[in-house]
Amino acid sequence: QLQASGGGLVQAGGSLRLSCAASGRTFSGYLMGWFRQAPGKEREFVAAISWNYGVTYYAESLKGRFTISRDNAKNTVYVRMDSLKPEDTAVYYCAAQRGGRYTDPSFYHYWGQGTLVTVSS
Repeated sequence: QLQASGGGLVQAGGSLRLSCAASGRTFSGYLMGWFRQAPGKEREFVAAISWNYGVTYYAESLKGRFTISRDNAKNTVYVRMDSLKPEDTAVYYCAAQRGGRYTDPSFYHYWGQGTLVTVSS
């Protein structure tokens, strides 16, 4: 129901845009989030956006470099990542929730399969 794509290999300083396509059900009223997980680390909140109103939330450390958006007509949520650093290397996941702490992955009920982003130095 959530399909993440757009990952790949990019050099430090480059940009990528990840997509999360929703299908099979409506996510109206949901908060759509992006998380990432680097090898050996816990899943980390990246950004979130409310499906209906477009209200956005960001991890403090990523503000200014990452931008989340959505296209309701395409049922797709995006995260654009600029000025990428090697430490941004991780599997990126999109997810959806109806309520709860938006930074906590345990509150998200639907998850995409993840897309790998590798940033080379």
